Amino acid sequence: MLKLRLKRIGRKRSPSYRLVIMENSFRRNGKPIDEVGFYNPITKQYKFNLEKVREWVSYGAQPTETVKSLLEKADIIIVDRKN
Repeated sequence: MLKLRLKRIGRKRSPSYRLVIMENSFRRNGKPIDEVGFYNPITKQYKFNLEKVREWVSYGAQPTETVKSLLEKADIIIVDRKN
């Protein structure tokens, strides 16, 4: 199963992440199928390639919970919340 998930890059105590497409059985920092963006949690800066994200989601890639919340904040994925 394909997953949209974060791959850690950066130095010690200075993390930054790339948003990648990977098989769910691959290691966190393994070789990704595609890189579609990045996220810096310290500065709260992010940039995603909208076309690629939507394309992979249409192919069936499932975002992790953290990625789903980031995509909601960026207004890429609209989640139907039931009260």
